[in-house]
Amino acid sequence: MKRTTGRVTLPTEQNFLKETKELMTRWGADAIRDSDGTKLDDELKQLDAKIYSTYFVARNHNDFIEQHPEEIQQLYLMSRYYTAKESTLVIDFLNGYFEDQISPDYRHDPKKWWEVMDRTTGEVVPADAWEVKEETNELVIKHAIPWHEYTVSFLAYMIWDPTHMYNHITNDWGDAPHDIPFDARQPHANQYIKDYLEGWLKEQPAVDVVRFTTFFYHFTLVFNNLGKEKFVDWFGYGASVSVAALEAFEQAKGYRLRPEDIVDQGYYNTTFRVPSKAYLDYIDFIQQFVAKEVKDLVDLVHDAGKEAIMFLGDNWIGTEPYGDYFKDAGLDAVVGSVGDGTTLRIIADIPHVKYTEGRFLPYFFPDTFYEGNDPVVEARDNWLTARRALMRKPLDRIGYGGYLSLAYKFPKFVDYVEHVTAEFREIYDTINGVKPYSGLKVAVLNAWGKLRTWQNFIVAHGKWYRQAYSYHGILEALSGMAVDVTFLSFDDIAKDGVPADIDVIINAGDADTAFSGGDHWKNEKVLTAIRSWVDQGGGFVGVGEPTAVHREGRYFQLANVLGVDKELGFSLSTNKYFTERVDSHFITADQTADYDFGEGMKYVYALDEQTEIIAYSEDSVQLSSSPFGKGRGVYIAGLPFSHDNARLLQRALFYAANKESELEKWFASNVHCEVHAYPSIGKYAVLNNADTEQKTTVFDGKGNSYELTLQPGEITWKEDGHEG
Repeated sequence: MKRTTGRVTLPTEQNFLKETKELMTRWGADAIRDSDGTKLDDELKQLDAKIYSTYFVARNHNDFIEQHPEEIQQLYLMSRYYTAKESTLVIDFLNGYFEDQISPDYRHDPKKWWEVMDRTTGEVVPADAWEVKEETNELVIKHAIPWHEYTVSFLAYMIWDPTHMYNHITNDWGDAPHDIPFDARQPHANQYIKDYLEGWLKEQPAVDVVRFTTFFYHFTLVFNNLGKEKFVDWFGYGASVSVAALEAFEQAKGYRLRPEDIVDQGYYNTTFRVPSKAYLDYIDFIQQFVAKEVKDLVDLVHDAGKEAIMFLGDNWIGTEPYGDYFKDAGLDAVVGSVGDGTTLRIIADIPHVKYTEGRFLPYFFPDTFYEGNDPVVEARDNWLTARRALMRKPLDRIGYGGYLSLAYKFPKFVDYVEHVTAEFREIYDTINGVKPYSGLKVAVLNAWGKLRTWQNFIVAHGKWYRQAYSYHGILEALSGMAVDVTFLSFDDIAKDGVPADIDVIINAGDADTAFSGGDHWKNEKVLTAIRSWVDQGGGFVGVGEPTAVHREGRYFQLANVLGVDKELGFSLSTNKYFTERVDSHFITADQTADYDFGEGMKYVYALDEQTEIIAYSEDSVQLSSSPFGKGRGVYIAGLPFSHDNARLLQRALFYAANKESELEKWFASNVHCEVHAYPSIGKYAVLNNADTEQKTTVFDGKGNSYELTLQPGEITWKEDGHEG
């Protein structure tokens, strides 16, 4: 692999000039950047490199916000559930929250802006039936109904930025002041944001790129009383709320939001929830405001002769890159953290920017770079996982984040990143702007549609629950598969039907989630459009509890398409005769080990003899196919990501589309290997996605095949034929 330079951004820090020069040469970096907690000294800024500067719009300005505490960012929170045992109930609504992060808002009348709910009846408790005790942060319900449960939805100020808090705790910053976030919608804050940026730009002649981290509203990240993460939703709009926003919303949309529209019974409208009309209206409202305000800041940066890029994280809420208003912001680029193939595609596919950049893992933080640990393990896994997606849609740049001095202490890690950066440039120089071969066009159907292109829940803290794991596994498999992928909402299909160029629709997830669809499956326009489309030759793949809502004697509303339904206990008196597995099937033709269906699904049964049961265990169908007119339905109980499962999904998609003969056009027989072809330039690449040696049969797109041995993680390029 020839040595090249460029397209790499290096994090560095003060008093690290000599080592920075060394790593710039070894990694071929053409840009340097600071990070949260580091700064670039003048010597570093004189290097022959593009200079990125991290810029915080609505935090890291405590001198300002301490003068205007009324403009601190607000959010709605919900108390714990409290059970009344008598007519008076005292609710400690801060119980379980971290009081270094939040403070109740008593500036605005709680009687107007707070809401007390009787969770047993679902009714609002009248404001004259409760009172707030500010001195003890308690709310007293005066006429509670014994043995009913109650909650309080209250407005609070976010007095510590959650990302700063995380970094503060992780890196043990001691007595460093807590960054206080403020609301760009407020008059003093709005003017300060613009004035400060204008002045800062004049003082930064060496800075070439302003890296906004990010803009105004942080994703919902709330900590518990122990300082641990309590609630995390990378898509959450909860921390964009304020009295000013609620009043402006009412004026713009013609109706008033309730606190319940935000706290959502304590679910806070997570991305798993089927979004309500009110919540979608609120998202739209915030996006319009953010795009307009971002454009003002971007114009200032451009007027100063610099580039404006956005970090897709932290305060990114309202800048939805696949939303309707992102194009109006005028940004030059987006940079985001790459955890796997799915997150790489989130960034790489973003429209309306000049370039995209991925920050690869691990962070150069002490929780990874410590004596006795080998950061190469995480780096290798991160690169091999993300590289599959890179072959479908390359980023324009890559880089890392954190303390370079930590990484420098690990020579093997430095060596591995040298390999990664060189390999990235080779891939980019070969395929940028080149359309890869795609055997199918696949639509992922959920309640969010294109707004959540490649996005599910991003941050998974703790155990991933059942079909959430599977949904991510599906997207991860698709991110590097030789298929075109689009994202459709139920509203898209109800309005326009299934697009003519779609070969297969995937619907996956737990019942009643946004991914499966919930009550959207009660819409006869959706049902009839998909049934008609499959009947004419389309393919439908369902995973977990697809099309699930109990109605009219069905649980899977497209049970007739899938050939299976799920027993809920209502039809136990009806015998289920069809349990015999087929001897072989196209979908499992190259199976090398037992498939992992994750936690799987119980009590799924075949409707009739037409259903081909491919895998069956614990009295439940785990994998099956079924004809429906000229089309086919395929059911999979669960699909966490693995190389075997990615191949299973690939074969299922081609089978559902009635295109089995096209699967092995460009193909590697070994499930750990993949072929990515670029017909317009006469090249293709064979990848070993494993960290062990692999042997595979390669099909070259011309009907020929040959044997190939690939070293751990190897990528090999071929031209025209396999001898190229």
